[in-house]
Amino acid sequence: MRVVENSPDIFDRALVALRRERAASTVAKVAPVLDAAAVCLLDRLDDTTHRFSRALDLGGRGAVAPMLRRRGIPFVVSMDLSPAMARRAGGPAGDDKCLAVAGDEEWLPFAPGSFDLIVASLSLHWVNDLPGALIQIRRALAPDGMFLGSLPGLGTLQGLREALNTAEAETRGGVSPRISPFPELRDLAGLLQRAGFAIPVADQERLPMIYRSPLALVSDLRAAGESNAVRARDSRIPPREFFPLAFSRLDLEMELRLLVMTGWAPHESQQKPARRGSANASLAEALGSVEIKAGEKPG
Repeated sequence: MRVVENSPDIFDRALVALRRERAASTVAKVAPVLDAAAVCLLDRLDDTTHRFSRALDLGGRGAVAPMLRRRGIPFVVSMDLSPAMARRAGGPAGDDKCLAVAGDEEWLPFAPGSFDLIVASLSLHWVNDLPGALIQIRRALAPDGMFLGSLPGLGTLQGLREALNTAEAETRGGVSPRISPFPELRDLAGLLQRAGFAIPVADQERLPMIYRSPLALVSDLRAAGESNAVRARDSRIPPREFFPLAFSRLDLEMELRLLVMTGWAPHESQQKPARRGSANASLAEALGSVEIKAGEKPG
């Protein structure tokens, strides 16, 4: 069942699925960006000595699952909102150790404790109920299982957002959302903690990108299935001068601000914060100074 009944309905999930399905035949065009983002994310696996045996690639679009297999993980499930994209990310036909599953990130079809590693590379930013999705991810992890996730952060495509907003204000006298809203880094560790993850960490990577033309950028967004799916978007055909005006102001040097989340399913073996008052040394001793008790005067 859904974890949060009254989550905001910001994105048209049916439209996201349709665009992801169409992108299954074109996503290879943007493989360098998806691969670079996956490498940044999976580099965190080098910081742990854990050996993983059952991994879930959540919406990796063909970039994550092969990297997991090359790391020696014996069983990998690739899940995507689009059946065609899931098949593309899955292993060779007949490989029962690399499965493809069509499913919704907002409603994971897995039993508790099914995986010891879940990776969501650039796949959770179209989810309406992100806190609920994180709770379901944590439940699908075995105790001491690891979650790695990345999302585009605030500032990604900012130049395109501003150029489109300015052009629309000038041609129509108003602004409608044309770029998905992105989260801020400061929000993510708190979301992980609320979802029940232990040792939650959020950090940021920056992937610079330079495009030859504005049309090349738009083409890549479509190829990745990343066109606008905000419910409040304006579906009217824009005025003829809209895109030339917007593109004339667009800086083609931009960056993907990759927000990275790391968390663990709780387990008794994990380090826990010390009990309050259990310290056996004072800050004054550590600093080599004299501790003065309340009410005393310095000597």
